[in-house]
Amino acid sequence: MPRNVVKVILVLALAVCIPVAAPAFPEKPITLIVPYPAGGATDVVIRPLAEAAGKILGQPVLVENKGGGGGAVGVGAIIGKEPDGYLLSVVVTSLHRVAHINKLAFDTVKDVSPILRVGGYLYGVLVQPDSKYKTLKDLIEQARANPGQVSYMASGIGTGGHIAAEEMAANAGVKFNHLPSKGDQESSAALLGGHVDFISTTSGWIPLVEAGKLKLLATYGEERVKRFPDVPTVKEAGYKVVHNSPIGIVGPKGMAPERVKVLHDAFQKALADPGFLKAMASYEMPVLYQNTADFAKFWAEAYVEAGEQVKKFLQP
Repeated sequence: MPRNVVKVILVLALAVCIPVAAPAFPEKPITLIVPYPAGGATDVVIRPLAEAAGKILGQPVLVENKGGGGGAVGVGAIIGKEPDGYLLSVVVTSLHRVAHINKLAFDTVKDVSPILRVGGYLYGVLVQPDSKYKTLKDLIEQARANPGQVSYMASGIGTGGHIAAEEMAANAGVKFNHLPSKGDQESSAALLGGHVDFISTTSGWIPLVEAGKLKLLATYGEERVKRFPDVPTVKEAGYKVVHNSPIGIVGPKGMAPERVKVLHDAFQKALADPGFLKAMASYEMPVLYQNTADFAKFWAEAYVEAGEQVKKFLQP
């Protein structure tokens, strides 16, 4: 065989054996959906986290708000999309309750790729400053005397504020009238306008409480909040309710482990960003980090727990 032919064959053989380098990731901006309206607690804390992660990744992480359906509208926007890591969504455990209540068109566990858990919420029970309800006990007693007449808003059916209020009502042996909203701001506006008796929602209300526009009757945490040391927890009042509704980040089903790791590592590092921590502290929200494997396990278990909550507190 001629020598030049042998050389050609060797060159071709080497070309076949040399692995093709995978394209760099990310090569373009990433979109992170917040499944709640702009201005709420989720939106306010996720934006600095996304900004910090973008700096680490070398590409912007653009936040897009898609509220509605208790988080289902926003998360649903990534279902079935290309699992290339460029479209992600924030998820909250309350999404599982929405799935049990409404039978969503997607599976909240099987149709997403968990990346990491980020943190949780502070929930509270709030009234107008001049409300006749001076304590949580006042509110409960009014509901006891007038079943179904005391109204409240939470950010959608099956959300943390909703399930917390219904669990509190069940433990107290009373019945409230729930009017779902699309987010924290709508709930606060309804209360400010006198359209409901109280709200049960995440800590987007803190500035309103500090400004004297709303009054905090109780919080749903394990312990009192440092910023409001005189405000008792719902648990202290004798109603065994504690809620923090952990928050995580997911992508579409089928994401490559290598890209999941890149995203996980960037967002994990971003959890230490001063801007993010300041935003979390401003809403008294705890950082509750879990890595990909632990978050995937937690997310699946949370679905089962959500089904039990719906059956116990939300079904007739």
